[in-house]
Amino acid sequence: MKNEPTNANSMFNEGKLSLGLMFPLESYQGDVPTMANQESLACLAEEAGFSALWFRDVPLRDPLFGDVGQIYDPLVYMSWIAAHTKRIKLATGSLILPLRHPVHLAKSLASLNILSNGRIVAGVASGDRPVEFPAFGVDLESRGQLFREHFETLKTLLYDTLPRYNNSYGVMDGRADSLPKAKELIPLFVTGHSQQSLDWVAQNADGWITYPRPLAIHDRIVKNWYRILDENNQPFKPFAQSLYVDLVADPSTLPTPIHLGIRTGIKALLNYLLHLKGVGVNHVTINLKYGKRPAKEVIQELGEYVVPSI
Repeated sequence: MKNEPTNANSMFNEGKLSLGLMFPLESYQGDVPTMANQESLACLAEEAGFSALWFRDVPLRDPLFGDVGQIYDPLVYMSWIAAHTKRIKLATGSLILPLRHPVHLAKSLASLNILSNGRIVAGVASGDRPVEFPAFGVDLESRGQLFREHFETLKTLLYDTLPRYNNSYGVMDGRADSLPKAKELIPLFVTGHSQQSLDWVAQNADGWITYPRPLAIHDRIVKNWYRILDENNQPFKPFAQSLYVDLVADPSTLPTPIHLGIRTGIKALLNYLLHLKGVGVNHVTINLKYGKRPAKEVIQELGEYVVPSI
């Protein structure tokens, strides 16, 4: 893989806002994308100054849900994109912990961390597609407990020598080890509440990922995150969010709501992002699914007018 030094904090800095892009880097109808030209678009995003590329974890296609993500297994696809890029962070948004075994996941994440020269960020979640859980033999109602157990076990496997655990995923008693070990911290970001209290998220995660709401509500949620951190005596931990964007050609078009995002011109989008920055949002992941213009054109425009201005 093409390894170059990377700033571990380039994605999340207090008082600053960075932008990422969610795979697939295309707009499409229905639930299955084409996945065409993704490698070249990933390189374009890196050149344009985006800080991260995001990979969703969708184990099974549910036609009623309406989106299968980037189709490929996120960890396999991350390794492929890592080999085509140099500096940009590679983030999962988000790995469904109750449906994965922590031993396998720890090995995959630590391997990717080393081979990509420390570019991995792990967004994790408890899962929100009920159709997937029976296929794995996992009780949907147990996903909160499984999430906590997996989260704690994953950190043990990533960093501890001869780790120990005894929970729903199995037993390790210090006689075996998980290799490789992560050479540096792999940030673990909890998505939504993942069946946990926000206090638990603040105490255990390295940051929080959520989705957009109307600005008046969203502003209160961001401020509440920092209040919860203070109440739990926690240091700065970033606030990240997703945002579907349909960027229209007319730069003066005012924003109108779409599913979990906005249809807007470039001027209003910049103002919107600057507002988010002002209230304490540290990272926004843009999803192009509902757009009408070619992804290449949109990425270039965002890189020219938005990325340098936030």
